[in-house]
Amino acid sequence: MSSPLTVKVRRVRTHAEPLPLPRYETAQAAGLDLRADIDGERVLGPLDRLAVPTGLALALPAGYEGQVRPRSGLALRHGVTLLNSPGTVDADYRGEVQVILINLSHEPFTLRRGDRVAQLVVAAVPPVSLLEVEFLEETSRGGNGFGSTGR
Repeated sequence: MSSPLTVKVRRVRTHAEPLPLPRYETAQAAGLDLRADIDGERVLGPLDRLAVPTGLALALPAGYEGQVRPRSGLALRHGVTLLNSPGTVDADYRGEVQVILINLSHEPFTLRRGDRVAQLVVAAVPPVSLLEVEFLEETSRGGNGFGSTGR
């Protein structure tokens, strides 16, 4: 196994008791859990959306991105998920990472300081160049799109 990629993180909010830094909750987890760095509680009504601060800014290495993804338990149990999923944290962004939550349930959802609201997956993003052509190679799928491979 190779050594882990180092990502610098800066706290952008000060509290008497700072939240723990994002971490993997299990040995094989792909995502680091992001927490709500809010004061007190916020109620998210049905169909409400909210930009939730994490209190953290990242310095991702060039060639990497941070993918902000929903937490499945939050979606299943409460109908709360990310509005733009996955969100992208670019390597040159140095502002606070925020998570856009939406409540898709019929019940209000109470968000508390320190609640885990999303996962951060750091992934390599190779640079690409586009080459315009008149024709693309044929494949067995062709141009068949949405739902074309079955249920």
